[in-house]
Amino acid sequence: MLKGGLTANASSAAELYFESKNTSVEIWVDSVSLQPFNKKEWKSHYDQSIDKNRKSNVRIQAVDAKGNPLRNATISIQQKAPSFPFGCAMNKNILTNTAYQNWFTSRFGVTTFEDEMKWYSTEPSQGQEDYSVADALLQFAKQQDIAVRGHNVFWDDPQYHLGWVKSLDKQQLALAASKRLNSLGENASAILYNWATKADGATTLFMNDYNTIEESKDGASTPAKYLQKLRDIQGFPGNNNLRMAIGLESHFKTPNIPYIRSPIDTLAALQTYQSGLQSWMWKAVPIKHGTWSRF
Repeated sequence: MLKGGLTANASSAAELYFESKNTSVEIWVDSVSLQPFNKKEWKSHYDQSIDKNRKSNVRIQAVDAKGNPLRNATISIQQKAPSFPFGCAMNKNILTNTAYQNWFTSRFGVTTFEDEMKWYSTEPSQGQEDYSVADALLQFAKQQDIAVRGHNVFWDDPQYHLGWVKSLDKQQLALAASKRLNSLGENASAILYNWATKADGATTLFMNDYNTIEESKDGASTPAKYLQKLRDIQGFPGNNNLRMAIGLESHFKTPNIPYIRSPIDTLAALQTYQSGLQSWMWKAVPIKHGTWSRF
């Protein structure tokens, strides 16, 4: 099934076409539907989804010290923490700023560190490793019972490489990367997931990517390619029992609501075959500040 969405900013004629690089393939399209979708309908759908997936009936029985039921008992319930993983990034300033600490801990139960786990923070100069700030943040999060999501081990995009890394030749780069990951090559991602599972088999491992739900024109980050990468990792020898989850970065400009829904639905369909598969949205922030509040 193919599903997509678009936002039209003007009234005009439109053409929907399907293209393939394989000229020997004849494409047939069946059961096509183009439907309008407004914000009122969007709200109705997510209200239904919340009722279905995040609410349940609870039966409470009040008993005395001996376990006997109490008639006409008055009870009160106070929610001390939400089970829904709602989080925010934190940085090293939280270690010395009490107001920041109070604001954060009263709102969030999940975090990732902005930069403190990234390579350029832990080894700014070659051979000079320093994890003290990251360790302090981990300790703070542990004390506050805040779950921590790890950060990237490498930037895949060369523009984010450290200055000293860019100056290395191929062999030197392999050694430096091997020191940080202890593995390098075509299956580096799959091997990393394998090692993480061996270190802690109870940990849920997210495959995090960006532009899968933000940008319909990024052909390298389509839902189909995301799912294929996920299958490649799970299909690597020894990875058949990985506790995998879907992670979606969300660096929006002006959110394209109809499109956002289509890749989320496509990825959610995987849950039909992998029960218990989680999908988390990371970094739901606007690039153009001030626009997100409208959505």
